[in-house]
Amino acid sequence: MGYGEVITRSYDRQIDRARVEDLERRCEVGPAERVFLFTDTLGDPICRIRNSPMYKMLVAELDRELVGVIQGSIKQVTVQKPHEDLAKVGYVLGLRVAPLHRRKGIGSSLVCKLEEWFTANDVDYAYMATEKDNEASVKLFVNKLGYVNFRTPAILVHPVNNRMFHTPSNVQIRKLKIEEAENLYYKFMASTEFFPYDIGNILRNKLSLGTWVAYPRGEIVGEFGSNGQIFPKSWAMVSVWNSGELFKLRLGKAPLSCLLYTKSSKLIDKFLPCFKLPAIPDFYHPFGFYFMYGMHREGPLSGKMVRTLCQFVHNMASTKSKDCKVIVTEVGGSDALRLHIPHWKLLSCPEDLWCMKALKNEKKKTLRELTKIPPTIALFVDPREV
Repeated sequence: MGYGEVITRSYDRQIDRARVEDLERRCEVGPAERVFLFTDTLGDPICRIRNSPMYKMLVAELDRELVGVIQGSIKQVTVQKPHEDLAKVGYVLGLRVAPLHRRKGIGSSLVCKLEEWFTANDVDYAYMATEKDNEASVKLFVNKLGYVNFRTPAILVHPVNNRMFHTPSNVQIRKLKIEEAENLYYKFMASTEFFPYDIGNILRNKLSLGTWVAYPRGEIVGEFGSNGQIFPKSWAMVSVWNSGELFKLRLGKAPLSCLLYTKSSKLIDKFLPCFKLPAIPDFYHPFGFYFMYGMHREGPLSGKMVRTLCQFVHNMASTKSKDCKVIVTEVGGSDALRLHIPHWKLLSCPEDLWCMKALKNEKKKTLRELTKIPPTIALFVDPREV
C-alpha cells in the first residue's frame, strides 16, 4: 500500500491544537532503559517556546493525518571562549513523529524545514539536546543530518517532599532585585558558553520566581554587592523558573527498582516516620517542576552556599507549590558544581548530549575548532528551552 505526500507547514492553533496534544500523549520522552515521560501542555502546544525571542512550530501531515511536529527558537548567545564571540543560534526541540509513521523520513523532513527557517533568519548554528542513549535521535541528527557532538551536560533531579531543610544559622540568604541579578550575570557569567544576551528578559518573565544569593553571615555590611561592588569571600547565586506553569509531566514507565523504592519509601514514611527516609513523590499523576538556572559560585566555601541555596529552593517548592514534585537543574558535565547540588542518581541523567551544526560555510571551521577544544567548565542552560 502506497502513502501520499508528506506536507510540512506552520502550526495553526485553530486546527492543529487538539491533534498536536494527542500526538504528544502518544509519544514517550526519555531514555528507553530508564523512564518514559508524557507531556501535558495544558492546552498550549507551543508553550515551551513561547517565551523565546523568536519561535516557530511546524507540523507534518500525511493523508490528512497529523503525523509529526517540531519546534524551534532563535536567540543570541556566547559560543566561544576566551573571545566571547556572539552568535545567533537556533534551538531544535520537541521533535515528535507518530509511532506508526516512523522511519519514513518525516523526522528528517521536519528538521530540514526548520533549518530553512533558521537560515532565513541569519542563524549561525543550529543545536539540539537529546539523551546520550537515544539511538534513534543520535542516528538522525549526527549520522544523517550532519550535527556533531558538542557538550555532555548533566541533568540533576531532586524530589520535593514535605521534609524541610534547615538553613544554617551562619549563612545569609537574600533575594536580589532584578536589576541587581542582571548586573551580576553580566559581570560573572557573560563569557559562559550559551549565555543568553537577553538575560534581562528571562529574569523579568513572570515564570522566573527570582534570584537569590547565599553568603556567610556577617562577612559584609549593607547590601550584597554594594559599596563599590564589594563581595564576600565565598558566595553563590541561583535563579528559579517555574516550568510547571507551562506544562506538566507524567511518568508512563519506570524501572522496577524505582517503582519498588517509591512504594516502600511511602510505607516506611507512613508507619515508621522515625527513620526519616525521603519518599519519592507520585510521578504517575501530572506534576510540575522548578528549574534552577544561572547557578554561579565564588570562593572556598561556595560549595556550602550552593547546597544551602538548593535546600532553600526545595523548601520554597514544598511550601508554595501544590504540584511541584521535583527540582531540576543542568550543569556542564565537567563542572565540579554538580558535586554540591543535591540530586538523586535514580532520577538524574549524568550525560545529556548537545549536538551542533553550522548553517553558514564560514562557521564550519569555527565549529570544528569548538568541538576539538576541551569543554568549558560552566554552561548556561536557558530555562525557556527546558
